[in-house]
Amino acid sequence: MPLSRSGARGLDFETRASHSLSVVQELPIPLIENYNPASMAKLSGKEIQKLARKIVVESPGGIRYSTLVDKVSQQSPETPRNTIHGSVWNLDALFPSEIIKPSRGLFTAVEASDSDSVVVGSTEHIASTGTKIKESDFYKPFAQWLKNDLGEVTDVASLGGAGLKSKWGTPDVVGIYKSRASDLIKFPLEIVSVEIKIDPQAPVVAFGQAIAYRLFSSKTYIAMPTSLTETDQGRLESLCMLFGVGLVLFDLSKDAPAFSIRVRAQRFSPDMFYVNEFAERLKYYDAEIFEELFG
Repeated sequence: MPLSRSGARGLDFETRASHSLSVVQELPIPLIENYNPASMAKLSGKEIQKLARKIVVESPGGIRYSTLVDKVSQQSPETPRNTIHGSVWNLDALFPSEIIKPSRGLFTAVEASDSDSVVVGSTEHIASTGTKIKESDFYKPFAQWLKNDLGEVTDVASLGGAGLKSKWGTPDVVGIYKSRASDLIKFPLEIVSVEIKIDPQAPVVAFGQAIAYRLFSSKTYIAMPTSLTETDQGRLESLCMLFGVGLVLFDLSKDAPAFSIRVRAQRFSPDMFYVNEFAERLKYYDAEIFEELFG
């Protein structure tokens, strides 16, 4: 029996609806499967603080305030940055048993700060490439940088180690700044001493040695690797500014140390007794270097 026009239309509609449903059922729905409402939700203040504390604990050497805010924002892009700022700016005050602020703008975990100790420092280091690096590898490159780039000295030499047999006065690099024949106004000779460390765990020792060199030096510098922790770098910079010691950071690469000045050394008047003592020891142990610098 033939179908009526209305019957045909009804059958056609059912056929098309059934076909559309089968097509929809076959479509992949990865977005629906991966959808997680919680990951898109804004974090509350307490949730932000919990995440921030976790990030601080997982950051060896501490983490800067702005970096902490960036990391929280990256993990929760739906949370307004102003809300993050308002929740983490005083983490150290809210959680004093977990978080401390050893220097301005730096958060670190209490456990990490408790492990601080004075380290003499190693004079050898294994680079990421497996190459052994020695502290002495950086003496001559720094000496040339001090003269040619900083212009702090007119003549310079590398001593290193305990060449002068004195725990009080054997800089790794020593230079002098003196008047040239062309200078219209002459000035007294100045000694510039440098202590170089490749061990990032030895900033306290480096600072102590640089201060000791002030007995006979008009200016002193410390050179430390860029692998210093944020905490140590912040404290060392503050000490250097307070006491007028110069600070230079460099990469542990013999071919490209990339020396970078952080704090310029201030000029001081040394004790002339120790200036002469240093000169006598240098002349006795290495007359050639003495003549190169003071001749």
